[in-house]
Amino acid sequence: MADAPDAAGSKYPPADFSGWTCPAPLRDHERIVMGHGGGGTLSAELVEHLFAPAFGNQILAELGDSARLPASAERLAFSTDSFVVRPLFFPGGSIGDLAVNGTVNDLAMAGARPLFLSCGFILEEGVELAVVARVAHDLGEAARKAGVTVVTGDTKVVEAGHGDGVFINTAGIGRIPDGVDIGPGRAQPDDVVLVSGLIGVHGVAIMSVREGLEFGVEIESDTAALGDLVVDLLAACPDVHVLRDPTRGGLGTTLNEIAAASGVGIVLREDRLPVPDTVANACALLGLDPLYVANEGKLVAFVPPDQADECLAALRAHPLGKEAVAIGRCVTDHPGMVVSATGLGGTRVVDMPLGEQLPRIC
Repeated sequence: MADAPDAAGSKYPPADFSGWTCPAPLRDHERIVMGHGGGGTLSAELVEHLFAPAFGNQILAELGDSARLPASAERLAFSTDSFVVRPLFFPGGSIGDLAVNGTVNDLAMAGARPLFLSCGFILEEGVELAVVARVAHDLGEAARKAGVTVVTGDTKVVEAGHGDGVFINTAGIGRIPDGVDIGPGRAQPDDVVLVSGLIGVHGVAIMSVREGLEFGVEIESDTAALGDLVVDLLAACPDVHVLRDPTRGGLGTTLNEIAAASGVGIVLREDRLPVPDTVANACALLGLDPLYVANEGKLVAFVPPDQADECLAALRAHPLGKEAVAIGRCVTDHPGMVVSATGLGGTRVVDMPLGEQLPRIC
């Protein structure tokens, strides 16, 4: 298993402080101690010499109790999310970039351009500082890549055995352009349902590492920031009705939520669902349904039928949407229900799941 202890008894990579410029008190501790969350010297050094360089910007540099942000007369979107993924590092990503991409994508699904993030770290006593530094580095890099600024944050430390190394909460603010009106209640009969790419990849990537499963090829998470993809989509079709990122609960759960919110029925074409062979094989082995496996770099769009081709072309023109497909449509029949048309000419109901198939995947 990927998170099994090494020969030294640690489940994380060995600490590496080469190139650090922090003072002696921080160097004296290779692991998080309770004092790092106590608000004293150790806390200050952790912020100044580990987090601030990773997220560095002028707003954060003030290190006040709150960030002072430029005012805006436009509509704002606000979202928050918490991340408890295990393991912390996985093929294609880590909890650090996941914490950025997850919140950035929630803002983008409202049509908002992400602007600012807050970041709260819950650290377990005993976790190596090298691990925290690597997570913080990944988070900072993901923020810069997504064009969003980490402007404020917090750190707390819990006793050994009361956490799992690192938990992260991020909250974000984004600006919604004029004329954009996107929400789960706006789906309408005849809307075409688009998905931006292959589904189920993130959940299977996490499970393969966590359980030490081999599928012949390494499966990498699809975690990515979707803000630019949404910008391109809205440029082609300003009247997008619904956008959602099908994370926990997967595509099946997301579609059920939209159907319930808008009162439409949704009919999927089972033969058009973009399930890669690796995901299909893994799900068959594990007894899972790919429709309910989490994604972290895909979106679902409900668009007017007369603009569907343009929207699909706009998605496919972007690297994150090159495998976009139309998978179904909205109907007046069976309002609030999602069904899938099978290859045998029948239909099956795609229910809302009772719980998560794969816990701790984000």
